[in-house]
Amino acid sequence: MGDESSVSDGENQQFFEAEDEFVDVEADDEEGEGEELFGDNMEQDYRPVPHLDRYDSDVLDESEYDNLSEGARRDAEAEMRDRDRQEGRVLPGRMRRGLLYDDDDEDVLPRHQRRAKETFGEEAEEEMFESIENIENTRGLSIQAWVQMPGTKNEIFNRFKHFLRTYVDFKGNKLYEERILRMCEQNKSSMELDYNTIAAKETVLAYFIPEAPVQMFVILDEVLKSIVLNTYPEYERVTKEFHVRITNLPVLEHIRNLRQLHLNQLIRTSGVVTSATGILPQLSMAMFDCLSCGFILGPFVQTQTTELKPNACPECQKTGPFSLNMEKTVYSNYQRLTIQESPGKVPAGRLPRSKDIICLSDLCDMCKPGDEIELTAMYTNNYDGSLNVKQGFPVFSTVLVANHILLRDDKTALSAITDEDIRLITNLSKDERIGDRLVASIAPSIYGHEDIKRAIALALFGGEAKNPGLKHQVRGDINILLCGDPGTAKSQFLKFVEKIAPRAVFTTGQGASAVGLTAYVQRSPATKEWTLEAGALVLADKGVCLIDEFDKMNDQDRTSIHEAMEQQSISISKAGIVTSLKARCCVMAAANPLGGQYDSSMTFSENVDLSEPILSRFDVLCVVRDVPDPLVDERLAKFVVNSHIRHHPVKGRLRAEDPLSDDDEDFDNRNPFGNQTPNDGPTPRELDVEDDSVLSSLEKIPQDLLRKYIIYAREKCHPKLYNVDSDRIAHMYSELRRESMATGSIPITVRHIESMIRLGEASAKMHLREFVNDDDVNMAIRIVLESFIDTQKYSIMRTMKKTFGRYLAYKRDNNELLFFILKQMLLEQASYLKNRYRTAQRVIEINEKDFMEKANQINIQAVLPFYESDLFKKNHFIYDSKRKLIIQTLAEQYTEI
Repeated sequence: MGDESSVSDGENQQFFEAEDEFVDVEADDEEGEGEELFGDNMEQDYRPVPHLDRYDSDVLDESEYDNLSEGARRDAEAEMRDRDRQEGRVLPGRMRRGLLYDDDDEDVLPRHQRRAKETFGEEAEEEMFESIENIENTRGLSIQAWVQMPGTKNEIFNRFKHFLRTYVDFKGNKLYEERILRMCEQNKSSMELDYNTIAAKETVLAYFIPEAPVQMFVILDEVLKSIVLNTYPEYERVTKEFHVRITNLPVLEHIRNLRQLHLNQLIRTSGVVTSATGILPQLSMAMFDCLSCGFILGPFVQTQTTELKPNACPECQKTGPFSLNMEKTVYSNYQRLTIQESPGKVPAGRLPRSKDIICLSDLCDMCKPGDEIELTAMYTNNYDGSLNVKQGFPVFSTVLVANHILLRDDKTALSAITDEDIRLITNLSKDERIGDRLVASIAPSIYGHEDIKRAIALALFGGEAKNPGLKHQVRGDINILLCGDPGTAKSQFLKFVEKIAPRAVFTTGQGASAVGLTAYVQRSPATKEWTLEAGALVLADKGVCLIDEFDKMNDQDRTSIHEAMEQQSISISKAGIVTSLKARCCVMAAANPLGGQYDSSMTFSENVDLSEPILSRFDVLCVVRDVPDPLVDERLAKFVVNSHIRHHPVKGRLRAEDPLSDDDEDFDNRNPFGNQTPNDGPTPRELDVEDDSVLSSLEKIPQDLLRKYIIYAREKCHPKLYNVDSDRIAHMYSELRRESMATGSIPITVRHIESMIRLGEASAKMHLREFVNDDDVNMAIRIVLESFIDTQKYSIMRTMKKTFGRYLAYKRDNNELLFFILKQMLLEQASYLKNRYRTAQRVIEINEKDFMEKANQINIQAVLPFYESDLFKKNHFIYDSKRKLIIQTLAEQYTEI
C-alpha cells in the first residue's frame, strides 16, 4: 500500500508540474487577451485520469425516481415559489440568483462573511453587510460627500433599518413598527420620526440628518420602502413614494435669523401662511420615447436642483429627438406657499420677513392662508435670473423645501406651559377675588377705566363656539368697540392686548383697506397663476384682531368685515378662486367721535359715524368720557408723574449705584424736578399714588403668568350652561329692548342675548369653572347694561342708572359704591355753592343724613366701615361725628371748577 500511494503521489506531482509548465509557457502571450479556451491543446483538459476521476459514494444518488404527476409538480413549484417570496430573493417566475455562482462567490467573499455563511447558512449571508467602524470619521471629506460613499451609505441603511425594527418606547412597545402599521392601514406614504428618539439611540445618524438632509432622506426613504414592501409586497400599488418626516428638531430658528450657514441644512422654523398656489404636477421619474426607433428610455429621477435628460438612445445610438412618455412618467404633487413671521414675534419697528416654501407629495394642501404652522424643511438656494438683473451681480434666491408641517393651535401653545405653571394657575383660580385680580392686571399702568379693563379681560378669555346640528357656526369670540375723547388711552389698551394675547394682529383703519383686512388674490410671479393672499382678520385666526382708528375706514371697507365679525369666515370669489377662509378671531376696535369730543347730549349713533349693522356685531360698547373733575384730575396727574418716575430707564441704574434717600447731599444732581431740594418739592415717595379704585389694593398678576393663565383657560376650560337662570336673561332682554325703542338709542337685537351668554362663559373661564353659575350670568348682565347705559344721552343715563341700579351694583365693593355716591354729591354741592356765592369754596360739607338716604337706595345700611377705609381717607374726606357732616377741603389750585 505504501508503494502504491507513493507512486500515485509521484504521478500526480508529474501531472501538475506538466500542467503548470503548460500554463507558464502560454501565460505571457495570453495575459493581455485572457484565457483561450478553444486552443490546440483543448482536448488535453478532457483526457482521462483514472486516479483522479474518483467520486465519493456518499454524494452519489443513483436511485431512480418516478415521474411526478401534474398536480404533484404544481404543488412542488408552488412551495418553491412561496419559499423564494418569503426569503425575498427573487420575483416569482424568475430563477434564483446565484445558483450558478454560489461556489465561485465563496472565493471573493470576506472571511467574516464566509464564516457566517458556514455557521448560519444562506439566510445569515443575506443579513451580513460591510461593517464600518467610526462612521463619524469622515476621513477629510465633507459630510455630504461622505454620506454618498457606498460603504457609508450601506452602513447608514442597515443602522437605520435596525433602529426602526428594534426601538421600543418606555412602555416596551415597538414604536416605529406600530407607526408603519398605522401608516399602511391609513394608506399613507409618510411616517413621522421623532428626532429625540434617534438622537438617543443613533447619535451619528442624528448628526448626519441636519447636516446632509438631501442625501440622508434618500437613504431613509429607501429604508422605509424596503420595510413596508417586505411586510406588504403589494403596497407599491397604493403609493410608489415613501417619506420619513422629522419632528421635534431641537433648535427653532426665526425666519429673520436664517443666514448662509444654514444653507443645505435641515432647520425648524415657524410662521403664518400668507399665500398658497394651486397644486401642480411635478416630474418625479421621467420616461422618454426615442422618436427614431420607438425605444423607451428611463427612468430619469428628477430632483429640485437638476433636470436629467437622455443623451443618446442605447438601441439606435442616435442623440435624438426624444419625447416625454406621458403614460409611464411618474408625477408628484407640487405646491408653493409663502410664510411670514408670526404677528407677535416681529420686533418693534421692523417689517415682518417672509420665505417661500415648496411642498411636495402628501404635504400639499395641508395648510391654507391664515394658518400658523411649525415647519421642518431644507434651506436651499436656487438660481434666479431676475435677481441678477436687479442686483447687478450673481446672487441666489433661497427657498425652504418642506419635510414636515405641523399646524400650530392652542394645544401647541399649551405645550409651553410647565407643570409648575399649571400648579400656580390652579392655585390662582382658587382665590376668591381672582376675577378682580385679573381685571386689575389688565394694563396696570393706565389709571382708572375699570369697566374697559373688565370687558377686555372677558374678551381675552372668550366664550364657547357652538355648532348646533353641524350646520350653523355660532361664534364664541367677544367683539369690543372703544369710543371716546382723544387722550383717554384707547390705543394704549389695544397695544397692551397686542402684547398679552396669545396671537394678535394690529392694524389701523387708515392704513387698512377691505382686502387688507379680509383676503385678496394676486398673480404669482413664479407660476403666473392667481394665488390667495390672507388679510389681517385671517392672519388673526384663533386670536385677536386690533383695529385702531376704526372710524377712519370708509363704509365699503367696514361692510367687508360684516361676515368676518359674525360668521367668522371670509368668502372669496375672484379670478376663478372660490373658497372660504376662517377668521375665528375677536375684534377690538377703537374709534374717535365726530367733532373730536364725545357729546353727552347726543346718542351713541350720532356721535360715531357707524351703521347699525356694524354696531350690533359688537358685544360691548365702551364709552370713554373726559369729564373735568378736580379730585380725579389731581390724582390722575400724580399717577402719571409717578409712573414716569418709576419707569424711568436710568432709575434702576441710579438706585443700584446709590440708593435714593431724602438726606442725600447729591439729590439735586438726580432730582427729576430740576434744582429743587427735598424740602422744596415732592419726592418720588410723596408722589407714590396708586389708582384710587378698589382694584388698586389687589395684588397684580405678572404679565408672563397672566398670558399663560389665559392660554390654559382657553384650552382646558369649556364651561357648560347648566341650571342657568334663563328667566332673568329673558326679562333683562325685554326691558332693554323696551328702553331701546323708547329712547331711540342703539338697537337691541337677539345678538345681545348671545352676548350675555358669551360674557357669562368668559366669566366662568376666568375662574376655571366647569359650569356657568348665577354669578357669571349677573356679571354678564352688568357688563351689557353698563355698555347700553353709557351709550345714552346724559339725562336718560341718570334715569337708567336708577332704574337698573340693582343690576349695576352687582359684585361692586360697598366702599366703591359709596365713594361714587359721595363724589357725585360733592360735585353737586360744589356747583351749588359756586352759583350761590359767585366764587368757588375750598371747604365743602355734606350732610350725613342725605348721604345715608342715597346709600339705602342701593341697599347699603352700614356706612361706618367706609369712613374708616383707606379709600375715604386717601381722597381727603373727614367725618365729623359730632356735627354728622362729611367734610372735604379742596386744594387751592382746584377750587375753580
